[in-house]
Amino acid sequence: MISAHLPVLQVVVPLVAAPLIVLLRRGLVGYVLAMAASAFVAGSALSLLADVWHGGVISYAIGNWPPPWGIEYRIDAANAFVLALLGVIAVVVAAYARRSVAAEVPAEQHYLFYAMYCLCLAGLVGITVTGDAFNVFVFLEISSLSSYVLIAFGRDRRALLASYQYLILGTIGATFIVIGVGLLYMMTGTLNIADMAARIGAVEARRPVLAALAFLTVGISLKAALFPLHLWLPGAYAFAPSAVSAFLAATATKVSLYVLLRFYFTVFGATFVFDALPMGGVLIALSVAAMFVASATAVFQADFKKLLAYSSLGQIGYITLGIGFASKAGLTGGVVHLFNHAVTKGALFMLAGAVALRLGSVRLDRMDGLAKAMPLTCAGIVLGGLSLIGVPGTAGFVTKWYLVLAALEAGSWTLAFVPVASSLLAVAYVWRFVEVAYFRPPSAEVARLSEAPPGLLLPAGALLVAVVYFGIDPSLTVGAAARAADALLAGIR
Repeated sequence: MISAHLPVLQVVVPLVAAPLIVLLRRGLVGYVLAMAASAFVAGSALSLLADVWHGGVISYAIGNWPPPWGIEYRIDAANAFVLALLGVIAVVVAAYARRSVAAEVPAEQHYLFYAMYCLCLAGLVGITVTGDAFNVFVFLEISSLSSYVLIAFGRDRRALLASYQYLILGTIGATFIVIGVGLLYMMTGTLNIADMAARIGAVEARRPVLAALAFLTVGISLKAALFPLHLWLPGAYAFAPSAVSAFLAATATKVSLYVLLRFYFTVFGATFVFDALPMGGVLIALSVAAMFVASATAVFQADFKKLLAYSSLGQIGYITLGIGFASKAGLTGGVVHLFNHAVTKGALFMLAGAVALRLGSVRLDRMDGLAKAMPLTCAGIVLGGLSLIGVPGTAGFVTKWYLVLAALEAGSWTLAFVPVASSLLAVAYVWRFVEVAYFRPPSAEVARLSEAPPGLLLPAGALLVAVVYFGIDPSLTVGAAARAADALLAGIR
């Protein structure tokens, strides 16, 4: 049965689609294959999530070599949730890309764009599903190399600089990760993550294991753009094509944070990382800095996509704050924000792309009175902004609620106040758009504009529906996040 091979097929299908698109060299064919691959990944991921929900952990042995001797794809409640997020975002962004790519990428390069998109998707899915530590590095490089190319497709020449900066910092991060994995292999004699977790207890106090933790923390933090290792992200998000900005903002950093969760809680164990070492305090301090410094920087941006990029840095802080608490409430809040921020920021970057299509720019000083010319687009941006603020009835509120609960559970009223206080900065940068779009008279340039085409609005609208639905009834996302938290905390020895 094909269902028995879904763990590997969701990697193989987009991985095979990429070279096939290059061989056929047709933009339309590339789009159809990318859309089909994305739909297959989404269907497979949702099916696997249901299987894990009802039947427990799924183990798939590559080539029938039993783990730990062979490579294992292992799916539990934690990565099943991330896989489902990847699949949903991939199919929505693929639907959006048809109209967006036609406007932003030269026609002769369309097939290359879709090939790189499939390759990036295959890498991200591979990172999430694999149970082999070295394969995490391999798939991380597949997704990263394709991401560098996708960013470079941007029309602005600054996209090349952003891609180059990401390449340099991403390479440093990947080097740190492979060194960390190598040290763990040296100390445990295995690359299988579950087997490594079982063996590491006997050697965890030794210096190579501590060094491995340090290398992995820095390397993954570079990939996840954790403050202050975030220098590549603002340019990459701001100058990449809109479909790429939406896809990377919704998936790439989220998958990197999942890898951090997997190593911290499954391999090293929360007792070692957060009790024997001060990593909880370090993560919380960096998270608070990200929330305030990055959000404050967003307030002063003249470019709307760069404003959203700095907002993403602050929102990553909410996820790592939940990780830093190392409690069920904290992990639930952090993991559910992987989903909440993905759908919110994915929609906002898509709508920014709609503005760029009509206006030719996303500079705020050219958006005076934009709400009169593009009312649906602007209303969607405001709704997404309300979720970033954490207004009740939006998905963003759910995250902040659980983080406040986690802080109170930890006995810290100060940290309970932090998510609320940082929301004031979100109000400030969201208000900048509201002010220019709604409270200024339309310029002559804006007055000639029309609403964005349905091909851009409908995918963004689908994500905004999720923002509202899961803000009103978060039982599904919070339930899945709570199960993921339980699965991660089960690694405590």
